[in-house]
Amino acid sequence: MREGYEGTGPGAITPDGCAVELYSRMPVMDEPDIISAAVPAGAHILELGSGVGRVTHALVERGFTVTAVDESAEMLERVRGARTICSPIEALDLGGETFDVVMLASFLVHSGDVEVRRGMLRTCARHVTEGGCVLIQREGADYHTNVPRERVDPSGFTVRILSADPQGDGVHSVHVEYVFPDAVWTQTFRSRPLTDQQFEEALAEAGLRVDRYLTEDRVWVRVVPAGEVPQGE
Repeated sequence: MREGYEGTGPGAITPDGCAVELYSRMPVMDEPDIISAAVPAGAHILELGSGVGRVTHALVERGFTVTAVDESAEMLERVRGARTICSPIEALDLGGETFDVVMLASFLVHSGDVEVRRGMLRTCARHVTEGGCVLIQREGADYHTNVPRERVDPSGFTVRILSADPQGDGVHSVHVEYVFPDAVWTQTFRSRPLTDQQFEEALAEAGLRVDRYLTEDRVWVRVVPAGEVPQGE
């Protein structure tokens, strides 16, 4: 298990504390709608951190061609209808292959390890085609301060963010509990809150820039290579 990361509950647990069976049960939410509205129909998408394919499958159903990347072979075994590549995101280099869309969801840009985050963003920049875009999902503004909190999903399970404890150097240890009628999973992981300015500075370091924020809460953002002019200018 990666230092600072832990998971409990039935089934296989990945090095970052994710439970394969848990993520197989998680429903897709509004991600496919947000993505579809921001990219061309039928685009080729490189999905970084695909997990079991929760979003992948919805995108494939909408006519997108998806290459799903995850460091967990056990996660990728559950992906259907997409090409799969088992690799840490920060180490991925497909030898010049580029994509219309690169997607970095699941708050991965908030990695507690700055070098891992830098590697992830360089991977995004390296694999996006000229004229393409990167879609990044960020944490909400109150993700680390509005704790404890819980959300009851319509499908019948509860997600509880129990704590976000400072660990030094701007990193928090986040502890989450997922309660289903027949099982409970927990996950502990390290996350680094980023202001808009810090986020945009991290993008600039990788040769990227914000094109536009896609949602009012600024959680989803469309990013382009730094040399391209943002939409509306």
